[in-house]
Amino acid sequence: MVKSWATFGVDLHVDVTRTGSGLRKGLTDVLRAAVRGGRLAPGTRLPSSRSLAADLGIARNTVADAYADLVAEGWLTARQGSGTRVAERAVVAPASAPPRPRTPGGPAYDLVPGTPDLASFPRAEWLKASRRALTAAPYDALGYGDPRGRVELRTALAGYLARARGVRADPERILICSGFAHGLMLLGAVLRQRGAGALAMESYGLDVHWNLVERAGLRSVTLPFDELGTRTEELTGGGLGGSGSGSGGKGGAGGVRAVLLTPAHQFPMGVPLHPDRRAAVVDWARRTGGLILEDDYDGEFRYDRQPVGALQGLDPDHVVYMGTASKALAPGLRLGWLVLPPGLAAEVTAAKGDADWSCGVLDQLTLAEFITSGAYDRHVRASRLRYRRRRDHLVSALAAHAPSVTATGIAAGFHAVLQLPPGTEQSVVRSAVWQGLAVHGLTRYRHPSATTRPLDALVVGYGTPTDSGWPGALEALIRALP
Repeated sequence: MVKSWATFGVDLHVDVTRTGSGLRKGLTDVLRAAVRGGRLAPGTRLPSSRSLAADLGIARNTVADAYADLVAEGWLTARQGSGTRVAERAVVAPASAPPRPRTPGGPAYDLVPGTPDLASFPRAEWLKASRRALTAAPYDALGYGDPRGRVELRTALAGYLARARGVRADPERILICSGFAHGLMLLGAVLRQRGAGALAMESYGLDVHWNLVERAGLRSVTLPFDELGTRTEELTGGGLGGSGSGSGGKGGAGGVRAVLLTPAHQFPMGVPLHPDRRAAVVDWARRTGGLILEDDYDGEFRYDRQPVGALQGLDPDHVVYMGTASKALAPGLRLGWLVLPPGLAAEVTAAKGDADWSCGVLDQLTLAEFITSGAYDRHVRASRLRYRRRRDHLVSALAAHAPSVTATGIAAGFHAVLQLPPGTEQSVVRSAVWQGLAVHGLTRYRHPSATTRPLDALVVGYGTPTDSGWPGALEALIRALP
């Protein structure tokens, strides 16, 4: 008796019924439909003919013949030692769909900003640090632990941030989180509990941050932007819903109690916040009891300018310093940190919970060892040289082949803003897609309520490709530009 179904290694219901043409055709039709419909993804390994025949209660030769038919049609592949698999294939768009880039399966090169060259992750050094850290770790390190994170990492970060970024940090006031978004969620919850109604933000940034702020119950209010950076003087202009006065954040109900800034290298515009405006926002926080959330986006990567220290160094009592390992190492580590003012540390720690449930202990211990051994500094210096070379290649290529395009924001970080002729941004983005590039226009990063005059530009993440992929990505980018 033929079983009507079988589950074999993948989550798929196979209904094989007898037809006039026999079981072989029935099984062939069912498997072909599963592949065509996407229920069996490309690369999926199918069971052996013996296993599937036993599951279905049919002869092994019937399954083998069905497999052979599908291999001949190109739906499956069969190789000695690797079994029978669903064939890799390009997805063909229907006639009514918009045109796709000429590269099958998606873009050939990724120039979306925000991700470093992941191929350069220091695997060997990280493994060495991991072994040393695990060997030296006390037994209780493997428990639930302090909600602030492992003391080894907090201590290592306090020393490193003081030395490299001018941050005044005490391990007791550092909290480890699983990245910037997690830190912003915690701070948003605490601000809402304190009665804040809005968070001031920059005109250009990431929509994921705007959405997180709004999900925390806060309005996002934008500050204008010009060639000197974000216009922080607007905080005292009375047009942002009332910043309040006094100390301890006791401003007007529903008013702006805090501001989120990327002062060292604004993302995506790439402009450092002017010293006068740095001083102005710190003065606002002192006078009103406000809070500055400092996103040190990629402050470690500077090239032909003096290092811009962290804003937190000017007033640790009113600035939350927010950093991550995402740009210097890899976002997949999911490690970030908050350096908290004394009056905020207990509340943010309580918001995280009673135990460190969000950050893996072994990665924390490894990063601590990676920093204290000097491997982190060596990796950052090597990365800085790599990204600077790519920056210089980009600038030279623009001068030679696209002189009407100007690169700005390139003194630090690993992305550039390519200013385009007015009215050309969308057409250049479409051209880039046809050249096999994933790249974003500046419009994507503009806050919906921004009043700053729109600019036509591309935001090019030149740190994302591998070393071998960068020349091809640059050539494709030049072909897409006017």
